[in-house]
Amino acid sequence: MTAVVAIIHAGLAAAWVGGMAYSLFVVQPKLKKYFGKDQDGRETLTAVIASGNRWKVVGLIAAIAVSGIVLLLMNHDHWQVHAVKGLLLLIATGVFWYVSWRHWPRRVFATSAELPALQRRLVALATTMLGLAGLAFALGVLSVHL
Repeated sequence: MTAVVAIIHAGLAAAWVGGMAYSLFVVQPKLKKYFGKDQDGRETLTAVIASGNRWKVVGLIAAIAVSGIVLLLMNHDHWQVHAVKGLLLLIATGVFWYVSWRHWPRRVFATSAELPALQRRLVALATTMLGLAGLAFALGVLSVHL
C-alpha cells in the first residue's frame, strides 16, 4: 500500500513541477517570440491559457499535501526530510497564493507601461515556485535512498 501512495504522491508532484517547468521554459518563451512587440495579444492569450486553472492547482497542491501526510503516517522514517518537504510546499503555496490573488489581478488591469515589469516579476515568482517544488521533489527521491 505504501508503494501505491508513494507513486500517487510522486506523480502528483511531478505533474506540478512538470507543468510549471513547461509553462516557464516552453510556453512563455514561445508566446513572447510569437507575439513580439504585441503585448496586448500576448496578454490576451496568456489570460486565456491561465483562465480556470487556479482551483485546479489548489486541488493539486492539496492532493500532494494529503498524500504526503498519508506517507508520513505510514512510515515515520526520515520524518525530518518530510517536514522540510512540507515546509517547502507551504512556502510554494504561499507564492502561488500571491501570484493568483495579488499579482495576477494587477497584471490583468495593468497598463501597457506596467506590463513588462509585471511579466518579469511573474517569471521570478514562477522560478521561485519551481525551485521550491523541485527541491521538495528531489528530497522525496533522496529520502528513499537514506
